[in-house]
Amino acid sequence: MTAQGRLSRIQYLSSFPIDSLAALIGSLICLSLSPIFIRLSELEIGPNATAFNRFWIAAVAFGLLNSWLNGGHQKQDAEPEAHKTPLGTETRLLIADGLLLAMGTVCWTWSLTQTSVANSSIIHNLIPIFAILGGWLAFGKLFDRRFIVGMFVAIAGVTLLEINELLSFRIGSQIVGDLAALVSAIFFGVHPLIAEQLRTKFNSVTIMTWSSTTSCILLLPVTVFGKEQLFPSSLTGWFSVIALAVVGQMLGIGLWTYCLKKISSGFASLVGLIIPVFSALEGWAILSEPITFLALVSFVVILVGMYMAISSRSAIQSPIESANS
Repeated sequence: MTAQGRLSRIQYLSSFPIDSLAALIGSLICLSLSPIFIRLSELEIGPNATAFNRFWIAAVAFGLLNSWLNGGHQKQDAEPEAHKTPLGTETRLLIADGLLLAMGTVCWTWSLTQTSVANSSIIHNLIPIFAILGGWLAFGKLFDRRFIVGMFVAIAGVTLLEINELLSFRIGSQIVGDLAALVSAIFFGVHPLIAEQLRTKFNSVTIMTWSSTTSCILLLPVTVFGKEQLFPSSLTGWFSVIALAVVGQMLGIGLWTYCLKKISSGFASLVGLIIPVFSALEGWAILSEPITFLALVSFVVILVGMYMAISSRSAIQSPIESANS
């Protein structure tokens, strides 16, 4: 790379939206903690009931926060459009966002009962591919070669985390679970594309209020028909679902939605691949779970992919895309 090229890249990186990147990292840390609360919750209630409680608690909290913001206490993130009642296409997008989250959650949860955790995780982590493909097909988004290479390097790093389970893959009864994991990856890959479009019109709290409400409405009949216990019956159970709603949904998905105002959906989805790294470190720190040499190698590979992606011009919104932000 020439001196002029290096200077141009340094100037580009210095203009990177640090506040949005910080929000994205905070989001990923919160999302990596979600499995801990899910495990605690599922000691009492089923997976669908866990998701239902996560969404309805978040919907109530986001609704109260949204009412407070619209009452004249808007912060910098609140756009003037958030005062208006969503109509037409915007309403459909807001509802679709909630449907995607709910259906993606149901498919992923169900896949874990039909296939190995390793297979489900690896296939589910194909989210960035569908986010990038969807952005290209639906919105004509283009990603440079450095970003694409970084994406595949990061995906390879995540695959290394579960390489032992991957080598023991068995075709047959697991294929249905693998397909469910693939469908969940598609749903979660389209979600940030819709959220990215909505961020040009609404603040993140408004979007999360709609999506959380839609998700809990959809999951209620799924939980009831599945004959699962609807609510926790102990303080530990309630702590688990409340923590999941606050940490996983409000902070995890909420901060993720916030950062999409300045960071591209493809990049946000790609950086999400670092969640297994956070989860492994948390398992080591909290549960004393060992970290293998292969895991350490995979961490390095993932970070290399992250660096390649973050240093590409596809990482942030183009001036045209962010003109209305």
